[in-house]
Amino acid sequence: MTLFDSLAERRALGRQARKNTPRSAHTKIGDTDRDPVALLRESSEGRVEALIPLRYGRMLASPFTFYRGSAIIQAHDLHATANSGFHFQICGDCHLMNFGGFATPERALAFDINDFDETAPGPWEWDLKRLTASFYIAVRHLGHGDKLADEVVALVVQSYQRWTENYSALSPLELWYELITFDRLERTVTSDDARQHVRNSVERASRRTHETMLPKLASHRDGVWQIRDAPPGVFHVHGKTTLFTHDDDWLGLGDWRSLMAPIYRHYLKSLGVVRGNLLAHFSMQDVAFKVVGVGSVGTRCLILLMVDPHEKPLFIQFKEASTSVVSRYFDARSPRHHGERVVNGQRLMQGASDPFLGWTSGPYGRHIYGRQLRDMKVSATLELFSKETFREYASLCGWVLARAHAKAGGQATEVAGYLGNGDQMAEALVCYSRAYADQVEQDYEKFRDACRNGQLQARTDADMAADFAA
Repeated sequence: MTLFDSLAERRALGRQARKNTPRSAHTKIGDTDRDPVALLRESSEGRVEALIPLRYGRMLASPFTFYRGSAIIQAHDLHATANSGFHFQICGDCHLMNFGGFATPERALAFDINDFDETAPGPWEWDLKRLTASFYIAVRHLGHGDKLADEVVALVVQSYQRWTENYSALSPLELWYELITFDRLERTVTSDDARQHVRNSVERASRRTHETMLPKLASHRDGVWQIRDAPPGVFHVHGKTTLFTHDDDWLGLGDWRSLMAPIYRHYLKSLGVVRGNLLAHFSMQDVAFKVVGVGSVGTRCLILLMVDPHEKPLFIQFKEASTSVVSRYFDARSPRHHGERVVNGQRLMQGASDPFLGWTSGPYGRHIYGRQLRDMKVSATLELFSKETFREYASLCGWVLARAHAKAGGQATEVAGYLGNGDQMAEALVCYSRAYADQVEQDYEKFRDACRNGQLQARTDADMAADFAA
């Protein structure tokens, strides 16, 4: 098959793939003959040592937070599952909390996938299975029961299937321009509760700007802005509250300017002349380490505070990128530089990307990517969702994933042919997600036992913060 084969031929290729991989084959959860604790240790290698217990402490909160922080385990399991043979750029960590709102360069508020640390070429089914399992686990965790979990998983798959069919009729350029905005969401959702959640998100996003963040994160002293320490969440690498050990190579650089200079220089090159000229209007004020997320805790993440001549701030986040969990278990060509991998994957999959998204290298060869910090970013508050809003959110996430895959892969026609018009894939992934939720609960118990018996050390944010308050 070539790029210029007819749409009918491409759809037939998708249908033909069912012979080798029936849709019913997707009920299998894969290779679970492994030690989840050993895999978590593997994924913690190279992180800031003092923050690894915080990572485990955040994961310990529930089976759902454990699932969010253990992408490596599911990637391991998925490598032994069937796939249709259509491979392209995927998110790699496509759980429901990695969807949210953010500002486009034109200041529209878009709803999209917003975390690409694990992006790499792989089977599209891996993204869909991580998403459906996350819904099943979250609905269980919040006490809504397996009946609703079955329903929302089916809605995710049906939405993905319907929108993949729709996108198979669009040209590559039409797909490139496709953007899911909050205005579209408000017109799409049908329940009053879901509509109110969309409106509340827009209101929250409008308050999450660099200017509103500045007084919360920094203080003006001696003519410059300095980021306030709030360990373990925020601290200066070379400050009194640092969680870096004395033998860490970054600590040996002496001060934050020595650390940031090479990172920023290479980052500017990746942005190009236009955005480089824009950033030339800003002066560096301070740099601090910031702990983010659940699964990312302990990876190196710096926030750079800059201001322009009008004292208007800009926060850029520089985050370490390491080997994708997808690439560990699926062999496909990907950029050698993991920062470049993240940036390319994000630009391929998102409808619109951060204008300051770029990649760089840090001292001693660490791979890093940069983007704005929290510019109008919002995420779902699942605890406030009614059952109807969970249903609506499931359909929206299926829509977003279908758009991302259609744009990145250019194979919406083949995937639509594989999925067909019936409920076979939805039924298979309901079975998969229910079984995998059971597996996650078993893995969580092993993880909790390892924390209890001292095999792993786990600490909460409050526990670690108390060390500095004493």
